[in-house]
Amino acid sequence: MDSEGLIQANLAFICGTGMEELLREGRELRIGTPFGPSPKITLGKIGSLNVAFLPRHGEEHDVPPHRVNYRANMWSLNKLGVTRIIATNAVGAVNRDYKPGDFVVPRDIIDFTRMRSQTFYDEAPVTHIDVTQPYCPELMSLLVRASRKHAKRVKRNAVFACTEGPRYETPAEIGMLRKLGADIVGMTTAPETFLARELEMCYATICFVSNMAAGIEARLTTEEVIKVAGKIIPKLILVLKEVVGMIPRERKCVCSRALQGAKI
Repeated sequence: MDSEGLIQANLAFICGTGMEELLREGRELRIGTPFGPSPKITLGKIGSLNVAFLPRHGEEHDVPPHRVNYRANMWSLNKLGVTRIIATNAVGAVNRDYKPGDFVVPRDIIDFTRMRSQTFYDEAPVTHIDVTQPYCPELMSLLVRASRKHAKRVKRNAVFACTEGPRYETPAEIGMLRKLGADIVGMTTAPETFLARELEMCYATICFVSNMAAGIEARLTTEEVIKVAGKIIPKLILVLKEVVGMIPRERKCVCSRALQGAKI
């Protein structure tokens, strides 16, 4: 379905399962892209702002992290006029100072994915985007401020290690990530971060620690992750709604100028 004639969105949320309460009412549509159709996107309002909600793993959470069509997702949001994206991620704690239930706003990323299409620029013009600040500094600041109103523990300036999945990491891999400076580990912030930058969209993520990473806990189970998520998600929804009311009209960050000087 084409986006022409539809109410466009200023802000998009890319979320996992359990976040549907963020935007229950709205118009549902799919967007055709050169990379295939998007999942079902909900368009609606939070306060006075037009927003879009995109379920990263599909409406039934039937798409594993290494099979998400990241390019179709980001392209479809751009086609809807989205200029800012806030994502959510459940993560494991690599840094032993982080605990389940903590909110985390990362500032940097180490990408260990292997099978995912990383760019829209597979052909000329050859394009090298700068990711000195991979996450939008304006959105990061807003997420930290909003989180502190609803959570006891908020970690900022974290380094997010993104792995391929769908399996969890081994203790040796977590030990390696810790030595490399990672604080948290998850499976879905890459290549979202980089694709958003290539489309000059602001992108930041707010994470919640659902478990301690392998080697810190005796065993990891999906049931454990889901149990912790169920307790945290209501607070996370409050944080995201709080952020909506804080977003300035104009963008003054580096994200909106990402392609300047990037093409050969």
